[in-house]
Amino acid sequence: MAPPSNATPAGVLALLPKLSDADADIRYMSLNDLDGILRSGGTGFLSNEYHTCAKTVECLLKTLDDTNGEVQNQAIKCIGSLTLRAPSELLAPMIEKLSTLKTTNSVDNSIPATALRVFITSFPRPVIGIQPTKSTQEAYMAISKVLIPRLVGYVVISHGAKNQVGPPRGMLEVQEDNTVDSDALDVLIELVKCFGPMLKDAEKEALQRSTMAIFDHERTSTIAKKKAVSAISLLALYMSDALLSAFVSNTLESFRKSHLTAAQHRLLITMVGSLARTVPRRFGPYLKTLAPFILNPLSEQAYQDALEDAAESGTADSEADEVREAALLALEGFLLSCSNDMRPFTDEAIQAALRFAAYDPNVTGEGDDEEMGGTQNDMDDDAEDDEGDGEEDFEEEGAMSDDDDASWKIRRCAEKALYAVISTRSNGDLLDNGVLYEKIAPILVTRFQEREENVRLEILSTLTALVRKTSDNTTTPFSLAGETEFELTSAIEARSRKRRRLGSDATLFDSPVNSISKAGFKSPKISPPPSSGPKADLARLSNAIIRGISRLLKQSTLATKQSGIVLLREIITVQHGGLSEHFSKIAEPLIDAVKSSAGHATSHSISTTASATSGKLRIEALQLVSAVCDNHSSTIIAPYIPILVPAVAAAAKDKYLKVSSEAIVAVESLIKVLTPPRSAGSEQTNQHFVEELYDVVLDRALATDADVEVRQRAIHALGVLLARGSELSKVSVLSESQKTKATGVLLDRLRNETTRLSAVKAIDMCLAASQDRSTIEKTWTCEVALELGAQLRKANRGLRAASLAALRDLAGNSAALSCLDGKTVQALTGMLLPLVSSSDLNLLGTALVILAKLVRQSPKEVVDHRLNAAICEIVVAPLGGAVLDALLMLLRAIGEQNVGRPLMQGLLQDVGVNGDPAVVGKAIGMLVVSGGTTVGVKLEDFVTELQSAPDDKRKCLALSVLGEAGFRLGSSSPLEPGLFTKYFGSKSQSLPRAAATALGRAGAGNISTYLPVIITTTSKAGSSQYLSLHAIKEILQSSGEARSDISPYTKQMWDKLLAASQAEDNKAVGAECIGRLTVIEPKTFLPSLQKHLQDVSPSVKGMAIQAIRFALSDSDEAFDEVLRPMLIPMLNSMLDDDNLENRRLALGVLNSAIHNKSDMILPNLIDLVPLVMKESTVKPELVREVQMGPFKHKVDDGLEVRKSAYETLYTLMEAAYSRISPVDLFDRILAGLGDEHEIKVLSNLMLTKLVYLDPEETGRHLDSIAERYRSILAFKPKENAVKQEIEKLNEANKGVLKVTLLLHGILPANTSAGGNLQGEKWKGYWDWVGKDFRSQLASVEQELRSQAA
Repeated sequence: MAPPSNATPAGVLALLPKLSDADADIRYMSLNDLDGILRSGGTGFLSNEYHTCAKTVECLLKTLDDTNGEVQNQAIKCIGSLTLRAPSELLAPMIEKLSTLKTTNSVDNSIPATALRVFITSFPRPVIGIQPTKSTQEAYMAISKVLIPRLVGYVVISHGAKNQVGPPRGMLEVQEDNTVDSDALDVLIELVKCFGPMLKDAEKEALQRSTMAIFDHERTSTIAKKKAVSAISLLALYMSDALLSAFVSNTLESFRKSHLTAAQHRLLITMVGSLARTVPRRFGPYLKTLAPFILNPLSEQAYQDALEDAAESGTADSEADEVREAALLALEGFLLSCSNDMRPFTDEAIQAALRFAAYDPNVTGEGDDEEMGGTQNDMDDDAEDDEGDGEEDFEEEGAMSDDDDASWKIRRCAEKALYAVISTRSNGDLLDNGVLYEKIAPILVTRFQEREENVRLEILSTLTALVRKTSDNTTTPFSLAGETEFELTSAIEARSRKRRRLGSDATLFDSPVNSISKAGFKSPKISPPPSSGPKADLARLSNAIIRGISRLLKQSTLATKQSGIVLLREIITVQHGGLSEHFSKIAEPLIDAVKSSAGHATSHSISTTASATSGKLRIEALQLVSAVCDNHSSTIIAPYIPILVPAVAAAAKDKYLKVSSEAIVAVESLIKVLTPPRSAGSEQTNQHFVEELYDVVLDRALATDADVEVRQRAIHALGVLLARGSELSKVSVLSESQKTKATGVLLDRLRNETTRLSAVKAIDMCLAASQDRSTIEKTWTCEVALELGAQLRKANRGLRAASLAALRDLAGNSAALSCLDGKTVQALTGMLLPLVSSSDLNLLGTALVILAKLVRQSPKEVVDHRLNAAICEIVVAPLGGAVLDALLMLLRAIGEQNVGRPLMQGLLQDVGVNGDPAVVGKAIGMLVVSGGTTVGVKLEDFVTELQSAPDDKRKCLALSVLGEAGFRLGSSSPLEPGLFTKYFGSKSQSLPRAAATALGRAGAGNISTYLPVIITTTSKAGSSQYLSLHAIKEILQSSGEARSDISPYTKQMWDKLLAASQAEDNKAVGAECIGRLTVIEPKTFLPSLQKHLQDVSPSVKGMAIQAIRFALSDSDEAFDEVLRPMLIPMLNSMLDDDNLENRRLALGVLNSAIHNKSDMILPNLIDLVPLVMKESTVKPELVREVQMGPFKHKVDDGLEVRKSAYETLYTLMEAAYSRISPVDLFDRILAGLGDEHEIKVLSNLMLTKLVYLDPEETGRHLDSIAERYRSILAFKPKENAVKQEIEKLNEANKGVLKVTLLLHGILPANTSAGGNLQGEKWKGYWDWVGKDFRSQLASVEQELRSQAA
């Protein structure tokens, strides 16, 4: 029965008689055809066919009472399709008939309610702040007139009708059989979800009262009560403040009733907890009166009474236990959703959770718990471990408990509440003041022997969360005590430092040290724990934790073992070790976990989102092996190598991808343990194990049946092994044949598309480690160089960057570089030339460095017309920083190799004044000095050009050339200061500034000659003083190690700079000079700057603040020692300044300090963060109204300060998120989303970071984020809005859509509302965006994909 091709009313009528056919198949197919016609006909083809639709409704109502379930389901689908196409005047009668329908033939009595729900969901959902569609408005009118009265049992809003007949008994009222219809609650929930924004206050109140009446009825089922709680929570989303306040007042009165039953008490608590999760911001202020009612059942008196009652009666009071369970769940909701409002109840909440974490009325002895408290000595622990093998494990002890004992649910809820405290109150709060480690952590450790596994897993999860929070997100350099550092690494670093002191280009070739470090040559070192703070607290408790976990690993289920191993790994990660004294206790069970069969053994737990399997246990065990190897001395691991290596090697060949992949990572860590320098003196002992690991990684790297990830990791491990087996270790851990085979594999993998990136990184390590020319195979090196060069043409940016880094290491290794023949060098140069372009400065700098080394190796093969042309193109761009240094390094090499004449001609003839004089001048000046007479021009030629050039551009270029030449020639320079200063008085706009810069550049090379002249010029007022300051700035920037030559002049300079900086035009450049001068003599000048911060003049204080910011960018150790005790007091003083502009500057200083002096800032964030938070708020007193013609415009003088505060918060979030309260941070972000455009952009940027830093906390704020984003996207500009306003609005919308996609992709569990009421607003927002912004969303998604590619 195919539906008619043309959907017409006649086609609908033709199908109606068949709906009453005796054959159920015909009825079903007719309904299917009817549904097809309704869907294909559009929304308007029945809008004027009232009688046709009425007949259709009557027939569908009959089929809803069909004896066949499939026919009923198809009829429900047809009702959904008909709803949007029926005339609006038919909607109310349709609801009336559906709500009064009584089924007599159907077994399923929920069919009418299901049909009503389909009717409700068929209409587009209204959105707050947006005009609903016409069909939605008509549907709401029908619902308001008919459905809501049918639900509550009386007319709520008359809508102008007179003598209206009252509806029959309400669907939410007690029915004739004295029961409550739970299906009616489903209808109510769907009604509120879909039409909540349109409901009037009277309707919300009526629905709320009817729902609350269900709680009081004694025959209400448990399912109905749960649905009623959900309905109330949904209604709360749309309640007005007054209605919510009245509802809370009624709830408080209910709590105060003297005859409140346990069941009613539990329901009230459950409802309050649900409200906290649903509307946390609006509900939070009421907790000051509601929280005591929730904490009362959890008090010490209630706890003791419960134990006494259980002891007297022999069993616990199940109803009272259910109240306690509900109270703990509500407490968890309060702590997670209303963290700030719960601060006054922090101590009570923690004590309540700790109290019931040990609630077990069936167990009277606490010996096992005390045993785990860490009070025994190690000898007692060892004795207990030995005896434990003959005892029944505690899993079997659990079988002794009564099956009806549900106290474990209370204990589990208590652990969840503790987890909530840790997750919301750690950062910069309870973690820093020691509460979490003093009160919570010891109790958690004593509960390791919990007999119920679900509770035990929560305990381990909670303690793991605390350990993770202890990490300060900073990387501490470390190396193992007692293990010899790699001598060549130290030599390279020392040589690099020496060359840097000489002011050469060595800093551009520090990467081999980094590559050696990646290969494990720089051994880890355990730093002693701090004397105070969270890490010190963890260090004091870690012994007890590790002892407890070691017992769990010996006698426990898969899930417990897995959680215990995760906890151990986190402890090692945070402490960079910590198992040295206890590794013997966990080694054997850990290796057993690595070897455990990957069969189908599974351990299920209510508290875990996924079941624990032996495969997952092996993955966690292998990760722990890697952490142990990377953070502990080889002497600790050595006794277990004979059993550990075979176990890990076998896991590497496992058929399960994730196990094999993690095993390869563990193999790499073992390679570092077994090879020098960490294995110094035991090479012969370890030889067999090294060869076994070599065979494993080689096999996995070549295996065609292995997953790509496994092969990639195996290739990287092979690179580590080759690097550590090089001559750098002075001990051969691999034979020549093994090395040859391995290097051949790396070259082969480099040519494979799926593995080339891993091969590049592995080869990079090998090239960095090989220093002896005799051990490097020439043909292999040439082939590798050409393959690496070929990768530079690939579209994958990561591959290009890695290949370029490998070539840089090759060029920086003189032994490897000498293996390249002329043909290879020439071909490699051609591959590098496309990168010599200003389009990608990151790659350009590295390419120039490589070319500089190649020029020194084979100048004739490298320097040709192509390279000269490329250099002439890039000098036109305004280069600076490391890229400009790399260019000058290349030019120096070209000049010293006497091949610079053609390039000089190109720079003079083809570029000349067309480029940036600062860049072109430095390039020519470097070439003139390094090339000498071979470049065809002399220094005197540029002096002549300066004096005779007819235009300012040529003179500026000549000045730049002379300044660079003077700097490079140093004291041998024939140039005098007067050559530059005579142009200070020029009327040209550009010439005086160019002369000042050139004077400073030349002066940096010959300080004794130039600086006295410049200081004298500083005394002159006007432009000469300003230009002299720029010259001093250039000297201080370029002087490098010549700072010692400046020392005799510092006092004189200081006085001159302070005097000159009083002028408004000189303030910025003067502050920079003062800051850089302070670094040279910090003991003298830093106290003086601190004194200027107390000056009465805001201008002087502002100058001092700026000077400090410039000083912080320096890394001088002597300066840091003087700065350390002064920095925090100065910051506090600056941030508390009365002047608005000075506070903005102070925020910039703090931002710079976080980047450059984090070790001084992070320990003091508890004092600094509140000052930043304070500046991020809108201050109404700073908002003023300005008259602009006929219009009034608001000006916010605090915007720039707020913007700086948000920038500082962003920096703090990246540098030390664990030390900031996430609740306070999200408050500022949410406020920022409603602020000015610049603040919105910063807030969005912070959210993109937080979704990775703290996805859990981000998920809790999704509803609040949805509200802000909805208001941003719904904003419509005025008709007379200017172009700039439209562009800002479009940019803001695009940013919102980007973050929306990111949140939806990374937090799918939270964005899908399935039972999670907290995500209801986000789900509605996501649906709305997907519908109303479909094209924009698709465009943004495509842009993100292209950026990722």
